[in-house]
Amino acid sequence: MNINIKSILAAAAMLLLANVAGANDNLTPYRVVLESPGGELPFLLYVGERAGGEPGDLVGYIDNGGERIEVSELRVEGRRIILSIDHYDSRIELSADRSVNPHDGLLPVPAKGRWRKVTGHKKSARLDCSITASPGYRFNPLADAAADDRLPETVDGRWSASFGDDKTPAIGEFKQLPDGTVHGTFLTTTGDFRYLAGSYEFGRLRMSVFDGGHAFLFDAKMQPDGTLKGDFWSRDSWHETWTAKRDESVTLPDGFEQVDSKKNVDLSALKYRNLYGKMVSLGDPKLRGNARIIEIFGTWCPNCHDAARHLSELQEEYALLGLQVVGLAFEVSGDVGRDTEQIRRFMRRNDVKYPILLGGIADKDTVAQDVPLIDKLRSYPTMIFLDKNDKVRAVYSGYYGPATGEANKKMRDSIVDTIESLLSDAP
Repeated sequence: MNINIKSILAAAAMLLLANVAGANDNLTPYRVVLESPGGELPFLLYVGERAGGEPGDLVGYIDNGGERIEVSELRVEGRRIILSIDHYDSRIELSADRSVNPHDGLLPVPAKGRWRKVTGHKKSARLDCSITASPGYRFNPLADAAADDRLPETVDGRWSASFGDDKTPAIGEFKQLPDGTVHGTFLTTTGDFRYLAGSYEFGRLRMSVFDGGHAFLFDAKMQPDGTLKGDFWSRDSWHETWTAKRDESVTLPDGFEQVDSKKNVDLSALKYRNLYGKMVSLGDPKLRGNARIIEIFGTWCPNCHDAARHLSELQEEYALLGLQVVGLAFEVSGDVGRDTEQIRRFMRRNDVKYPILLGGIADKDTVAQDVPLIDKLRSYPTMIFLDKNDKVRAVYSGYYGPATGEANKKMRDSIVDTIESLLSDAP
């Protein structure tokens, strides 16, 4: 086996992250605010003219501190701004009033409008929003707040966190800069909350992330005993409270230990629709290998986009040794045509190197019945590892994206170890 593959893949991931986060800064920053039920949910948008494009051909990047995400389309029609994030079936439309000269700057601002994200059959999340020239910050400074000497000056470090009544542990990892800017994420047993960005001022921690699929807002206050107590809002409907205390030693259960596999499943009986409408079984010889990963995922899931890029790397690296990755997509709209197009967008966006089949609707109980290789589905994505005899040898639940740093590296190494173990058993 290639003993250097772990270091190569880790280096490639770090290089990709560095290239995205350090995207060309010959761009104009704007501040976009979604009006969530918990208050302002801001993010930064960087805009420039596309290199080699026609005049007025714009490119835009959503900025979340540690990452920049290129949007599918950014165009201006007079005083209208249209921002599409197609790979999440998501769109922002804004309009400036007649007092704004549409020829001043790249975007006619200030402007107001709405974000819309398809979340199910004839269902969507909606939030009003606005855009202005960037004032140089994400959250509005707390100009009228007073300092409290009893409170810690920083949230920097590792925290043991709890959300609502959920007894499942979570971990908060925050990095605070000298100016009070905070970058970080939360790790849970199902994955992570991706790149959170915000600030800590006068005992108040505010963080947000918007990637087109998710819109998260965290707002917490430091308590005199050094703990955090706050609220978490997601999109237009989800809200729960959360608390956290410093704990550098806090850990989470291993993703390989959360889901049990089932034995003696006839893979030829498990059939799913391919992107051309044909039913294909997992027993198809074209989908077999000396080692296989059957991945349960959804194109609507940001952690699944991270996983797809990783799995594509693995597919290329180990293809000649007999690895075959197969994706089973469980989607939200229930419309076969629409869901199939979302899979195509997902594959183009992430340069996917393996086949994907449409599994069905994204309901965990339904998925567990439709993919009877596991006893339950805890999270998207879930990777099922099979040997050359189609026996399930391991199941990994969840995925830690690049925002999690060391956790991402450890998980990637464990997945590579599992693949190499399966391949070493093959002829």
